[in-house]
Amino acid sequence: MRPLAILGPTGTGKSQLALEVAERLGATVGAEVVNADAMQLYRGMDIGTAKVPVEQRRGIPHHQLDVLDVTQTATVARYQAAAAADVDAIAARGAVPLIVGGSMLYVQSLLDDWTFPATDPQVRARWERRLAEVGAGGLHAELARRDPAAAAAILPTDGRRTVRALEVVELTGKPFAASAPRIGAARWDAVIIGLDCDTTLLDERLARRTDAMFDQGLVEEVRSLVRAGLRDGVTASRALGYAQVLAALDAGGGAAGLRDAREQTFIGTRRYVRRQRAWFRRDHRVRWLDAAGGAGLADAALRAWRQVP
Repeated sequence: MRPLAILGPTGTGKSQLALEVAERLGATVGAEVVNADAMQLYRGMDIGTAKVPVEQRRGIPHHQLDVLDVTQTATVARYQAAAAADVDAIAARGAVPLIVGGSMLYVQSLLDDWTFPATDPQVRARWERRLAEVGAGGLHAELARRDPAAAAAILPTDGRRTVRALEVVELTGKPFAASAPRIGAARWDAVIIGLDCDTTLLDERLARRTDAMFDQGLVEEVRSLVRAGLRDGVTASRALGYAQVLAALDAGGGAAGLRDAREQTFIGTRRYVRRQRAWFRRDHRVRWLDAAGGAGLADAALRAWRQVP
């Protein structure tokens, strides 16, 4: 059963489209969802990741949700192995795997069967010590001197990815991009659908989405996760919304600080959407659909899935 991947920027309705498609397929072959959103891997990170609640999943099995504690580090390599096993198992049951999400490296590692460069604990530890000495910005500047292309693709605040890039450059003697997956024939002969819409409309959606998250209890969710060790998490604590609320709570948790956290979450999400667009638009395999297309979206997605290339 060839998978259908539904990807695209945050806020375009990927999860809801997947549910509609799965319901249509349920009348014949059946379908199951494989999550490809890195932050939805975490237990308890529900409101801030827009995770579909269990009672709203319409009885459709979902995989790669709630598989990590917030103290654990999410890695592309771990995800790739686990998600690929899920896709194989779903297909073996005679159902259609629906790969759904917008985490760029996670999606591409799965669809392009990325072979990851080796790691060396001693080299990694040395760069992590350097990160502690000079901070994320200082280490990013070192990466920019060694590999300008890698530095351009990694945010200056992302110390973890900067460490990994420097480790790979040192171990391979090649630019970090040389280890990136190559876009070729999609694994499992998957069909790839992309959702996007007009920028003004999407910005409005993101603003409503951010307001809804804070109104529905994001701050209380973060407080609960702090008790579960959120501050100790390398990746979970940096998630959009969670990082901003943590900073506000650390500053006293006043009303003004939380209002700023809401605004910074919206700004950060909008910036992340621009990066997602740039990443996914370079993939010639993606068949783009207008996220504002309404009721016809599921039909269009299924037509693309049924079409023989």
